[in-house]
Amino acid sequence: MRLVRFVKAQLRWRSTVVLLAAFACAIPFSAQAQQPVRRKAALALAEEYRCLRWTPTAQNAFHGLDPEGIRVHTPDAGFQDPHLRPGWWVPGQVNVGVPYMWGGFSSLKEFKEGVAQGRYAGDVYTPEKRRLLDDAVSKHAVGIDCSGLISRCWGLERSYSTRELPGLCVPLASYEELKPGDILNSHNNHVLLFKGFADKDHARLLAYEAGSPPTWKVLLDSISVPILKEQGYKPWRYKKMAD
Repeated sequence: MRLVRFVKAQLRWRSTVVLLAAFACAIPFSAQAQQPVRRKAALALAEEYRCLRWTPTAQNAFHGLDPEGIRVHTPDAGFQDPHLRPGWWVPGQVNVGVPYMWGGFSSLKEFKEGVAQGRYAGDVYTPEKRRLLDDAVSKHAVGIDCSGLISRCWGLERSYSTRELPGLCVPLASYEELKPGDILNSHNNHVLLFKGFADKDHARLLAYEAGSPPTWKVLLDSISVPILKEQGYKPWRYKKMAD
């Protein structure tokens, strides 16, 4: 009898394990894998994107339609457009900073490997890309855009757009509540990763961003707080942010 009870108990235990495993598989990947991110880690990764040193070749520059018919302009020094900022990176030279790419979500490893494979290094923003959204993202380019940078720094499993990021956050009552690793988001426009205030009066702040002046790359900028407020940037805190 003891043997029978033991066997039944083992079967019940195994059934429970199977059910739990099946339940776990049914949970979306993001719910299973997403872990809290620490503020220092988010800023450290943004700094790595800002300071990455890389050497492209002429093969990484491209201006025209990719194999799928998507127009691409890499922000190399040869890119000049009267309506857009000029490019910056130079083939054959060591360049610093990951270039801006519309829809880009490259990890640092993916970016370096992509450059070595001859993929396009970046792809500048245009009003037409804004109109087409995801349909204007080239799979032949590598780089990072503003929301892609935030998504990487927060350890997200995919790139969340400026339209989606607030859904992962709680709103802050004012800029004064901002802490390192929080964001300033402009809906369907641009997003900044807050590092800290630049002065004691909090008239300016320091933030990481991808694609803003003076060049098409990841930067740490000092930005006027009144201008950000005037332009409608809202402060948000990622729900899984940890101190």
